[in-house]
Amino acid sequence: MKTLFINIKELLQVREEYIEKVSGKEMATLPIIKDAFLLVENDIIIDFGPMITCPKIENASIIDATGKVILPTWVDSHTHIVYAGNRIQEFVDRINGLTYEEIFNRGGGILNSAKKLNGTSEDEIYEQSKIRLEEVMQQGTGAVEIKSGYGLTIEGELKMLRVIKRLRESFAFPIKATFLGAHAFPTEYKDNHAAYIDLIINEMLPKIADENLADYIDAFLETGYFSVDETVKIMEAGKKYGLIPKIHVNQFTAIEGIKACVENGALSVDHLEIVTDEDIEVLKNSNTMPVALPSCSYFISIPYTPARKMMNAGLPIALATDYNPGTTPSGNMNFVVATACIKMKMTPEEAINAATINGAYAMGISNTHGSITKGKKANIILTKPITTYYQLPYEFGSNLIDKVMINGEFIS
Repeated sequence: MKTLFINIKELLQVREEYIEKVSGKEMATLPIIKDAFLLVENDIIIDFGPMITCPKIENASIIDATGKVILPTWVDSHTHIVYAGNRIQEFVDRINGLTYEEIFNRGGGILNSAKKLNGTSEDEIYEQSKIRLEEVMQQGTGAVEIKSGYGLTIEGELKMLRVIKRLRESFAFPIKATFLGAHAFPTEYKDNHAAYIDLIINEMLPKIADENLADYIDAFLETGYFSVDETVKIMEAGKKYGLIPKIHVNQFTAIEGIKACVENGALSVDHLEIVTDEDIEVLKNSNTMPVALPSCSYFISIPYTPARKMMNAGLPIALATDYNPGTTPSGNMNFVVATACIKMKMTPEEAINAATINGAYAMGISNTHGSITKGKKANIILTKPITTYYQLPYEFGSNLIDKVMINGEFIS
């Protein structure tokens, strides 16, 4: 089965050679072919180039993309899509002046989600999560990482990870699972952190490993949640089971957490609303991807990741949604890209690089996804007719996507 796209107005993120990521000044360059063709066979990109070099293909399905843009699907490397119910009341509470910390301290936030999840069946959680996943696919996302972390009990965490496994089996779609038992301390352990960490390390992790339920391990490394030392213990324990760290850090405070993550080989450090000069120095020459979550900053009115400062220092940046019921109830990567441009002053080129090739790196799939490269998966966005790809972040409230192709097939 071959599909040939012809007369493409702009073909974005074209990479002749395989690259893992782009950093610093390189992020401002987005390779483009204007008036292009793209050839897909089964689920693989096999050729592309200017229309004047377009080959004649026998028995191909031909799609005329006149006036339209094609780019790789978004890669969302940080989500909490699997959850039960919602936290709408907390949204109203914040409008009425309560802070994130005040809501958490009175039993809201993560603990609220944990209570709902532990009282909901696995089948119901799967059905709720399936709807969310289908929606983000329609919005152009072609790969997601999904975290646990709303169980905070052995059975609750296993239930979440089993739902993620079911989603992975149900969708021909890259899904990575992250174990986030260290999302918050349950009420019964708030004065006995060591006992909960022991539960994570000695009871949760072995069961998760036995069922092969996770790819990565995470912790909420933050003042009032998990300390640097506690997070290091969790990272070290996870690595013994082959789980690479991907860590929440520097959302509200900087407590040298990034240094500990880099030293422990974290694939990514996520949030980074607060970043010090020391943090930037630590990230230089490391293999750790900084991941910004701008729609979280938008929704709960906290600072945005200082992307310009970080890129000027030569660092890469990835963008993700943080889709969750409390602080970012949206998995729309189009809005994330637009918000990065509008609020973080990233150029469209930088934001698209951050949401595709660098997002793929932060998910560990840059060898198969994140760019238009021969041999990579045919996961692409076909826009409606637009004047330029700049229109994507400019018209931040409009749906400019015509079709989404996943593994060489258009999703319905």
